[in-house]
Amino acid sequence: MLLEGNISVKAALLSPYRNVKKIIVDKKKKSKDSGYIIFKAKEQGVPVESITREEIDEMASGKTHGGMLAEVEDRIYQNIDDIKNDDFVAFVEGIEDPFNFGYIIRSLYAAGCTCIITNERNWSNAATTVTKASAGASEYIKHITTSNVANTLEELQTAGFEVVAAARDDHAIEMYDYDFNRKVCICIGGEKRGLTKDVLELSNQHVYIPYNTDFKNALNAVAASTILSFEILRQRRANTPN
Repeated sequence: MLLEGNISVKAALLSPYRNVKKIIVDKKKKSKDSGYIIFKAKEQGVPVESITREEIDEMASGKTHGGMLAEVEDRIYQNIDDIKNDDFVAFVEGIEDPFNFGYIIRSLYAAGCTCIITNERNWSNAATTVTKASAGASEYIKHITTSNVANTLEELQTAGFEVVAAARDDHAIEMYDYDFNRKVCICIGGEKRGLTKDVLELSNQHVYIPYNTDFKNALNAVAASTILSFEILRQRRANTPN
């Protein structure tokens, strides 16, 4: 499997959840970023191969690799025991597009989310796209996959997490009225189908993003995850003494 571009390759090298087998670099590439990547690779004992740009073009999926590739092993996934001391995780379902999945991870990670939980799916075929769209965040964030969502959410609750579903329904309160200063798992669904019934029923609370107009349609999952995750960050910063 290949990751492409400086940001993705650097993230893979720095990630505790990915083993890098080899770095492949354009022999004419002399940037500061590429120098750092080569330094880190050699520091970790990762082989570095210098080849022509044309050879890299043939190996890569597109032309946006910037002359830098990494041959990597499959992602190492985590389990509930790995996040019991965390305080902000997210469950995401119904996202099929790897670009959107990457954008969601980027927003969540930037706001302080430490783990993303998804239904079991082989994302390895889309790793290049997800890593690039997330600006490398997918390599840094913990990732749990589950074949039984209900059991996983119940395990989170047992570990002290409040499960909070993003849903605009009769049970929901405005996100501003919910206190996120606690261990929380926010649940975000795709805009077409939203969250499944099991997730909604198991959630401790439903919250919605208030609008400033009478607009009736849902935001897409990328926008919703960004708004919710940074509301969590806002509340926690406001609750932290200067």
